[in-house]
Amino acid sequence: RGRGRGRGRGRGWRGERGGRRHIAAAERHRRAGGRGAPAGRMRFRPCIDLHAGCVKQIVGSTLSDAADAAPTTNFASDRGAGEFARQYARDGLRGGHVIMLGGGNEDAAADALRAFPGGMQVGGGVNAANARKYLDLGASHVIVTSYVFRDGAIDFERLQELVDAIGADRIVLDLSCRTKAGGDPDRYFVVTDRWQKYTDFEVTEDNLKRLAAFCAEFLVHGVDVEGMRVGVMEDLVRKLGAWSPIPVTYAGGARSLEDLELVRYLGNDRVDLTVGSALDIFGGDLSYDSVVKWHYANCVPPGKEADLGPAERARVLAARAALHAELAAQAADAAFRATLG
Repeated sequence: RGRGRGRGRGRGWRGERGGRRHIAAAERHRRAGGRGAPAGRMRFRPCIDLHAGCVKQIVGSTLSDAADAAPTTNFASDRGAGEFARQYARDGLRGGHVIMLGGGNEDAAADALRAFPGGMQVGGGVNAANARKYLDLGASHVIVTSYVFRDGAIDFERLQELVDAIGADRIVLDLSCRTKAGGDPDRYFVVTDRWQKYTDFEVTEDNLKRLAAFCAEFLVHGVDVEGMRVGVMEDLVRKLGAWSPIPVTYAGGARSLEDLELVRYLGNDRVDLTVGSALDIFGGDLSYDSVVKWHYANCVPPGKEADLGPAERARVLAARAALHAELAAQAADAAFRATLG
């Protein structure tokens, strides 16, 4: 208890000096790549979204508290959450998230956390009273949004309670956001309660810097495109890459390997990416195996392979060769199909 005690201490934006130390440590951790990662470049972060106890992919903007309003579901799996978590563990994909969308998901989330101890974050209904339980189940971090927002603003007393309970280094703040209808399309405001309620909290450089004193990472869903496979919110990704002083993961709209490359470019190699509905394991067209290859092929800059250990270097080189062969085969097949008219 209390490993983060004193970070961000007090109400408002106080605790600046302790916050700066925490931010600097988080950035050093990012450059080092984190536990199990060979380098501090952009990473693919997997996900497990749970609704009514099942693994699903849902169009985020259709979630509702109304009893008779079912969300638009892109995919529902007959595989359990623990099976997906074991797959991510096998592939060495740390730092993904398990999100509980409403009630009835506790058992499935626990299965996933036990299957990949220390490998996944968990969110959905997390508060200061129950956060420790999820860490004890195996979560690396807890993800919070609605608990720390009240009446459209951040409740710093609650946020500090959470920091005191488990430490800022175990907290991910979910700043999922969207534009306001009729408002400035370049301004993004955090939304809570299954993304139904707008807050007055705008995603800005100053706000990200201030909140970084209270957490280890940010998770940002581009709600306007979440689950829609229409491409990423480029302006939002660009801003996150330029503004966030700690690790940040963007989710929403990604549909191809080209989108991974785009996020790497727009985010200056500093914004990690979650891909959900587009993956073939969730009923989409994008090969999960190809994304895993991309993840390892791009985890170190070309020419820096010598900095890795033998096993990591072999994995990176094998991933690059396999991905190159796969893309070349796709191009050759497309060229052949073109000759058929």
